[in-house]
Amino acid sequence: MIDPRQIALAITGASGAPYSKRLLEVLLAQGITVHLMVSAAGRIVLADELDWKLPARASDIHKMLIAEFACAPELLKVYGEQQWSSPLASGSHKVATMVVCPCTMGTLSSIAVGSSDNLINRAADVMIKENRKLILVPREAPFSTIHLENMLKLARIGVCILPPSPGFYFKPTQLSDIVDFVVARILDQATIEHTLQPRWGE
Repeated sequence: MIDPRQIALAITGASGAPYSKRLLEVLLAQGITVHLMVSAAGRIVLADELDWKLPARASDIHKMLIAEFACAPELLKVYGEQQWSSPLASGSHKVATMVVCPCTMGTLSSIAVGSSDNLINRAADVMIKENRKLILVPREAPFSTIHLENMLKLARIGVCILPPSPGFYFKPTQLSDIVDFVVARILDQATIEHTLQPRWGE
């Protein structure tokens, strides 16, 4: 049985670390089980943009984040890039939704061609073949023709392409408002209730 209270989150090496950290924080605070994958490049960007230095080993990341977010240990599952024993490598897992945030163009390309050369790419491939929700948050500017063609290819088969493009009609006054705007859009696509932003017309 697919469990809507479980979500896979992959963090890759594109700029946009504040989005992924805030998304993880909100999911755990709502008691949603998060299956987390962080690429080596993703760890570098987290350190550069947030001074958030995650260790290399999955078990050590788990300990650090449980302490950071003060959540129940069972709510967070952390997997290594080559951990093929992860449930996410198989279509028999219960996870309903996967988010890649931020998503590098390299990761997006690998997903578009079905290159399951690490757990993140394989987990995304599984979501596609099982007709489950896959949300990619590509962070690049400008997009090349190759990038756009890969995104179009994925969008045509039902993958949600959600560039982190914040709106300013709600008059943000601090950076966290802009981050929450993007995270709110991701949560909407994942059909997860939230109160991060007022909705238009409310």
